[in-house]
Amino acid sequence: MANNGETPQWAIPWEVESSIIACMNKVQKVVLVGMIMGDAYIQPTGAKNARIRLEHSLKQYDYLMWKAKFFPEFFQGKPTTLNRFNQKYGKTYSYCRFQSNSSPEIGAFRRIFYDDHGKKVIPENMVELLHRPLSLCVWYLDDGYYYKKDKMSYIYLPNYSSKEFDFLTLVMTKNFNLSPKLKRKKLGWCLLFSVLQTRELIKLISPFVPDCMKYKIGL
Repeated sequence: MANNGETPQWAIPWEVESSIIACMNKVQKVVLVGMIMGDAYIQPTGAKNARIRLEHSLKQYDYLMWKAKFFPEFFQGKPTTLNRFNQKYGKTYSYCRFQSNSSPEIGAFRRIFYDDHGKKVIPENMVELLHRPLSLCVWYLDDGYYYKKDKMSYIYLPNYSSKEFDFLTLVMTKNFNLSPKLKRKKLGWCLLFSVLQTRELIKLISPFVPDCMKYKIGL
């Protein structure tokens, strides 16, 4: 878990200094927590500033725009379409990238969720940060999968430490009354939700899921 030996930065996004111009509202902060836990990359653009980078396949263009629309003052213009060659499969894949404007507030979020070496971490105050179903929904839509055959869901995770894995499962139990199991699969570590737990997970997030992502909850 992050600990840079400095005054804790986690309070900044929730009690933003008045000098920061494009201050985020509460919904934006909740969505951003989910995006950072998922696929978003918070790219540093200076000592204190950063921007949000979103990348998705062309098939998920509507989903990318759904997320960006929460931040109209940060995401302006249109996404860029890029091609990337995958050496493993010998194929070129097209994807879309959307980058936000840079701001010190986004920079504050980077200091929360990344260590000094640029590695994503689970903050020590995760109980306070990941506490809304909307955050959980965005995180799941980014990194979660629903398997119709066994009616179970997974959320794939970065390479966190064992301590961070344990802490994250405790946060899920405390804030959402969910008790996923940590499991190692071919694509890496994931949180595994049983059939019953998957039902509870879907019940929590389904009010927020856009039509273009209903397949991730079995619809």
